[in-house]
Amino acid sequence: MKKLLNTLYVTTEGASLRKDGENLVVEVEGAERVRVPLHMLASVVIFGAIYLSPALMAACAAAGITLVLLERNGRFQARVEGPVSGNVLLRRAQYKASDNPEDVVRSIVIGKVSNQRAVLMRGLRDYGDTFDPLARDRIVGVTGRLAQIIRRVQSVDDTVDLMRGSEGEAANLYFSVFDHLIRSPDEEMRWRGRSRRPPLDPVNALLSFLYTLLTHDCRSACESVGLDPAVGFLHRDRPGRPSLALDLMEELRPVLVDRLALSLVNRRQLRAGDFEKRDGGAVIMSDEARKTVLTAWQERKREERQHLFLDEKTPLGLVPYLQAQLLARHLRGDIDAYPPWFWK
Repeated sequence: MKKLLNTLYVTTEGASLRKDGENLVVEVEGAERVRVPLHMLASVVIFGAIYLSPALMAACAAAGITLVLLERNGRFQARVEGPVSGNVLLRRAQYKASDNPEDVVRSIVIGKVSNQRAVLMRGLRDYGDTFDPLARDRIVGVTGRLAQIIRRVQSVDDTVDLMRGSEGEAANLYFSVFDHLIRSPDEEMRWRGRSRRPPLDPVNALLSFLYTLLTHDCRSACESVGLDPAVGFLHRDRPGRPSLALDLMEELRPVLVDRLALSLVNRRQLRAGDFEKRDGGAVIMSDEARKTVLTAWQERKREERQHLFLDEKTPLGLVPYLQAQLLARHLRGDIDAYPPWFWK
């Protein structure tokens, strides 16, 4: 099994990253703060204005370590990597399958909706005694409708457009009761609907930030097994968009991101004061809040869960790579269908 390597997140503006022997060194104001062996890194994610030495960039490219440049608020800017190691035969199979994507799309949608339903069921178990009857009835009703959507996708929906419609319907239902899962005393932390580009409230800012991190991991997973991250199945092809990476992350969003966001808010590790509103209404996290989230993200990736298809426990951080491998095996014809990942 692939070893779960580390991702180094650098958030201190003005920091410098350089190569020293076979190590990556982070300096702040001339003082060494971090030293990490290159062989232990899978990627380096940088927020804001941070210096990268040419020697380090060359070493990372040669070692297959991806450099990702993000704005302070987590918005993607650029990605620097070495030669792509794609398998041409696998990619040909991927391109051919993308013309008739129904089977793969069905698996992705079933996995995503099942995991959304699992998050709501977990909320009922955790907070059921504290819900008012109306809220509890609404969540129970949504879980029932999500189960109906799963059955419909399994047996009725036979075109990609129908399945995309079912996925959108499920997302609307799921987020319609998301606010009931938030237990923060801060009124500013309430959920009023999904907003992006820019996020207009703290919870949306938190979700968008975490989705950016998950997209990076899913893109790296695609490339690690030789798949083209730009050619997807559920998401339509669009120049500059990593459609396959977005496909892979759909079934992982509810568990890796939404559950983590709820935990950070409900445990009061993040409060309204950890976010600031900019001109135009955009909401971003403070530097300290960002560090809290990154630490929690790394801890979350180390947690182990049973992979039902492989019948073994695996760290959550490896799930994107395992799913990319399973998709590649399906495209090669080694397994009959792409098995989605279910949270149990």
